[in-house]
Amino acid sequence: MKVGFRKPSLKKRLAARTSVKRHVRHSLGVKAPRGYGWLTNPKKAAYNRVYSRTTFGLADLLKWLFGGKW
Repeated sequence: MKVGFRKPSLKKRLAARTSVKRHVRHSLGVKAPRGYGWLTNPKKAAYNRVYSRTTFGLADLLKWLFGGKW
């Protein structure tokens, strides 16, 4: 498990936004409401919760430095 700063990756960000799986899911409207990750995939939901609490990204760092809302 990673702890600390998340190194941004433009390649992974672009791949996630242009994936076929994402496009199909959004166009068909087959999405679970927010918070339903515990029902659809509990193991992944637990991992994501721990990961998001132990790491921080560039936006989080800027928010912490300047104290503003982003």
